[in-house]
Amino acid sequence: MKSGRTPLARGPRAAPGPTGSVRIIGGRWRNTRLPVPDLPGLRPSSDRVRETLFNWLMPKLAGARVLDAFAGSGALGLEAVSRGAAHAVLLERDAGLAAALRGAVERLGAATQARVVCVDALAWLADAPAEPFDIVFLDPPFAAGLWDAALRALPGHLAVDAWVYVESPVEHAPAVPPHWLPHREGRTRDVRYALYRVPGGQGAATLRGDSHRPDSA
Repeated sequence: MKSGRTPLARGPRAAPGPTGSVRIIGGRWRNTRLPVPDLPGLRPSSDRVRETLFNWLMPKLAGARVLDAFAGSGALGLEAVSRGAAHAVLLERDAGLAAALRGAVERLGAATQARVVCVDALAWLADAPAEPFDIVFLDPPFAAGLWDAALRALPGHLAVDAWVYVESPVEHAPAVPPHWLPHREGRTRDVRYALYRVPGGQGAATLRGDSHRPDSA
């Protein structure tokens, strides 16, 4: 659900006019609409994909720290908080989109639970102090091809037994580290979406078992 330009936005500007919206599907903000500005490459995940993803994640959401690395409309990160995550960091390099996200956080009364950072996600992952996240959403702009760089930069920001969601074009499965365990995978006509467990330390409880079973959306 990401904007497509790769450079950092230069200076503040007004948020683009919304031409659509995406809704938060479940939790305390259920059916709240988030604006989707008309920007190249801004591609919100469908309701069906997000419903499937959050069904997979539901047992791990309570109290989780979440990173939405390419936030766009914020639907993934804010949906997680709506459903019980303790805190979400939303990274968005476009200044107008970041301003819209901050407005959404303010309207939801979520300033203590959601932090919007206007920054290039890869730069933040490379330079920010290690901050362990339990759940990470990687849904970069498809045209930019950022999966490999993001996956290389991510390990220092993962908590013990973290979960990582990766969304990509249906014909492209990004190469995740070999020790990551595939948990669930689904496809639509245009999108492949997959959830991985990153094992370590105490040994994670599973989400409905550890089998790798494709799902359709």
